[in-house]
Amino acid sequence: MLTTFQGVQDRLNATPHLIRLGRLFSETVLIEIDGQEVYLTFDRGRLAEVTEGPSRKTPWRFALRTDAEALAEFWQARPRPGFHDIFGLVKIGRGRIDGDILCLVKNLRFFKEIMALPRAGQEGAA
Repeated sequence: MLTTFQGVQDRLNATPHLIRLGRLFSETVLIEIDGQEVYLTFDRGRLAEVTEGPSRKTPWRFALRTDAEALAEFWQARPRPGFHDIFGLVKIGRGRIDGDILCLVKNLRFFKEIMALPRAGQEGAA
């Protein structure tokens, strides 16, 4: 999963509208997949650092927790209903969001588009 998020870092740098959208977002987000932790540290809309966890010393603002199978379905070019959105994962019981929900909601479009970036490489696959 770490390499996937490092690929997100490269795609984000090549997507100016997302950097502009997240220009006020400078936080650390925890992504937990089957108990494995990855910390995404953003600095003014850029993904500054991708760090593998676990780490009790890394403070995070909010967390998205899911399983690898659900995330793989989420990253399909055309995911099934329920797997199309981070809140869809929560609704079907395959994900959980913890922490500062207000921070997530304030930056919702930015975060949703960041999480969907791995889909971009699969557009022609469907």
